[in-house]
Amino acid sequence: MGRIASVDTLRGITIIAMILVNNPGSWSKVYPPLLHASWHGITPTDLIFPFFLFIVGISIALAYQNKKPSKSTYKKIVIRSAKLIGLGLFINIFTPIFPFFENLQEFRIPGVLQRIGLVFLVASVLFLNSSEKTIVLATIILLLGYFFLMGFVALPNGSMPSYDNNLNNWANYIDYTILGKHMWQELYDPEGLLSTIPSVATCLLGILAGLILTRNTKMKKEYILVIFGVTLLLLGYVWNIWFPINKTFWSSSYVLVTAGYAFFILSIAYYFNDVKNINPSKIFTYVSRNAITVYFLSMVVAKSFYSIKVNETENLHTWLYHTFFTNFLGDVQLASFLYAVTVVTFYVLLSRYLFKKQIFFKV
Repeated sequence: MGRIASVDTLRGITIIAMILVNNPGSWSKVYPPLLHASWHGITPTDLIFPFFLFIVGISIALAYQNKKPSKSTYKKIVIRSAKLIGLGLFINIFTPIFPFFENLQEFRIPGVLQRIGLVFLVASVLFLNSSEKTIVLATIILLLGYFFLMGFVALPNGSMPSYDNNLNNWANYIDYTILGKHMWQELYDPEGLLSTIPSVATCLLGILAGLILTRNTKMKKEYILVIFGVTLLLLGYVWNIWFPINKTFWSSSYVLVTAGYAFFILSIAYYFNDVKNINPSKIFTYVSRNAITVYFLSMVVAKSFYSIKVNETENLHTWLYHTFFTNFLGDVQLASFLYAVTVVTFYVLLSRYLFKKQIFFKV
């Protein structure tokens, strides 16, 4: 089947949102919805990464629906996974202007692209070798198993685990023990090792959404997507009573709630884009067609702007922010937000240029 416009829309929205929340003028001047929840809870920003993994699942269902397990297919999957992990490590270690190493004793190992690569590998292999029922069963096992480990299995010191931000949390404990200083924060990493396991479930739910989109169904597909979305939202918010919604350790309730929102938003996009053939904006399509490339560039450029010194007190990022935004608006949330919007606009225009020239970078 041809491209599904709603998938491009959802992917484009997700990448634009990623760039927006990652590039404020000042991290101390950010509107609350554009920040992650401090620990438990959920904000609009906390939907972005799981949405992308959900879309990875849809893409797997679309790309491999007619493929059988083979050495060639596995090789392509492994190579793509390795490329994603490699790009993620590049972001953490190098700058694009002067490719020099940071302190190798402390550079961060996990990251967004690293997690996408690992999740893609596991979910793709599982999809190629499993029935739809097996994928559902695997999702349930992952979520329940993670819940059992995080809440009921004693740590090596004999104490019972907690969901707090300390080393009595299994996710924190494993990341701290194995990764040490190679984490985002001293005690935890939001893309850590253990929390990658339930993130696979997010991708598997995306695969189920992809299967809905590709198969003939008696009920309208947008209705099926809505039913899935509402069901997952209800289950997730109820589960939150016992297993708090938490992005950092990717709780099972978080998986269900974020996937529920993804199903619901996909249903809306599918209805307008694919049923009614209404595309409100080609911007999302432009960004979607080079999604990984645009995200990667936005990260390495932002990293460079923080690294390049303009004078003794300012790097290139702060100089641009102060020169073109705070000098006119003051150091306020609006100025910080407009800086982020400007960054997004640049990458949208770049995506449009690449699309018009039919330049598509495949990872």
